[in-house]
Amino acid sequence: MSRRRWNFRYAGIFLAAAGLCLMIFGIFRGEMSVVFDKAVRICMECIGIG
Repeated sequence: MSRRRWNFRYAGIFLAAAGLCLMIFGIFRGEMSVVFDKAVRICMECIGIG
């Protein structure tokens, strides 16, 4: 493989790992419940139940 293709492969792996780390960090900060609360409120408003 060419050197350029290896760089893209490692960049993708690095970005996926960084995204996973940031998701875990957000879960430990308690942001998951905030996001779910907002999603429920938006869905209820769009459907018209709330």
